[in-house]
Amino acid sequence: MSKHNFGYFIHEGVSNMFSHGFMSFAAIGITVACLLIMGTFTLVAVNANGLLKDLERENEMLAFVEEDFEDTTGLQKKLEAIPNVASVTFISRQQAMEKFLEDYPEEEMFRDLDPEILRDRFSLKILNLEQISQTKAAVKAVDGIADVNAAEEVAGGFITLRNVATVVCVALIAILFLVSVFIISNTIRLTTFDRREEIAIMRMVGATNGFIRWPFVYEGFLMGFLGASIAFLMEWGLYEAVARGVSTSDALQLIDVIPFKELWVPVAGSFAGAGIFIGVGGSLSAIRKYLQV
Repeated sequence: MSKHNFGYFIHEGVSNMFSHGFMSFAAIGITVACLLIMGTFTLVAVNANGLLKDLERENEMLAFVEEDFEDTTGLQKKLEAIPNVASVTFISRQQAMEKFLEDYPEEEMFRDLDPEILRDRFSLKILNLEQISQTKAAVKAVDGIADVNAAEEVAGGFITLRNVATVVCVALIAILFLVSVFIISNTIRLTTFDRREEIAIMRMVGATNGFIRWPFVYEGFLMGFLGASIAFLMEWGLYEAVARGVSTSDALQLIDVIPFKELWVPVAGSFAGAGIFIGVGGSLSAIRKYLQV
């Protein structure tokens, strides 16, 4: 492709895009909306997965030892042998009382309590929260364990959120991707329809399919890239606004939103790739019919 041809293709692509201002605006708007929705659900799924991994690292299952049970060393080995248990730490009655007073320093009435009212316990770190119920049952079945305390509801909530976000994200990507390609394809099909006589003349004088096709490809490329750029900037602003809202909310202190600076490179690349693919794919789909005349 010569430099002259390249300039011609760019000029024609830009002219085509502006010649149908409303349709081009609609195509870009649809692309922006599709990418924004797809990106939002994807980022929700990414954050849910990140929260789940953090919860797996920090989640603590407490296994309380039966009264007068003395072989805590042997009991610890049994707990460590249970599948999905990452580590086991013994906590004595005295240590448990000290931890309680440290966590609740304002509770003066509990400071004179005898540590003997508490049980010795083991703190268990879990590898996979999706198996927390099975792990809890296995721990409770160990001889010498009186009771087990595990945050199954919290873990289940994060797992459900991640799974729902992932399923919705995949479904939306598939549907909105096809919608975007369809809209851009029809926009460029309108352009090619208006220029069908020009295309026929170019074919009659010997212009190659490639020479005829490239201006429309550039048109789709420009619309897709422009839509992706606008969607990325809007996604960035929306993400930062939500992150600030979460960080200042007392009710959402447990949620740690991943900073956008850690995500912007893959988000920008994904948006650009999807936008360009949608635009170019729509162009090629629209022009194919007229090149077969």
